Amino acid sequence: MARMHSRKRGRSGSTRPARLERPPWVELSSEEVENEVVKLARRGHTKSMIGTIMRDSRGVPLVKVVAGKKITQILKENEIESPLPEELANLVRKALKIRKHLETNHKDLEGKKGLQRTESKIYRLIKYYKKKKVLAKDFKYDPEKIRTLVAR
Repeated sequence: MARMHSRKRGRSGSTRPARLERPPWVELSSEEVENEVVKLARRGHTKSMIGTIMRDSRGVPLVKVVAGKKITQILKENEIESPLPEELANLVRKALKIRKHLETNHKDLEGKKGLQRTESKIYRLIKYYKKKKVLAKDFKYDPEKIRTLVAR
């Protein structure tokens, strides 16, 4: 699938494991994997980072295959939830970085266009999450107020 705001094709990425049964080399039990996921989440890691850390340093190809639950489900059971969905928080961080850049570089027209594109993605994503009832119906994107939600 092509990118929306450029003439480029999609990004290449790692492929998921083909087998959906527990690999023989994984020595961690499902309880140990769940505890590790909760511990990483309490340290402030995002869901995608938790999956990457589990894959790279613990040898768990997919948390769902080993634990029987997705990372999101494990965090929800342990009442660890972020105020914003991860992809929305990443876009907001990007928009805040561009805004900070534009404070010192007023004439950067490409930066202004980048901010417009990023914020249009944010608005579309907010509309989607409101429809799916992930965000409240009265949620509004205000760059100054949302700064506290994604402080990092």
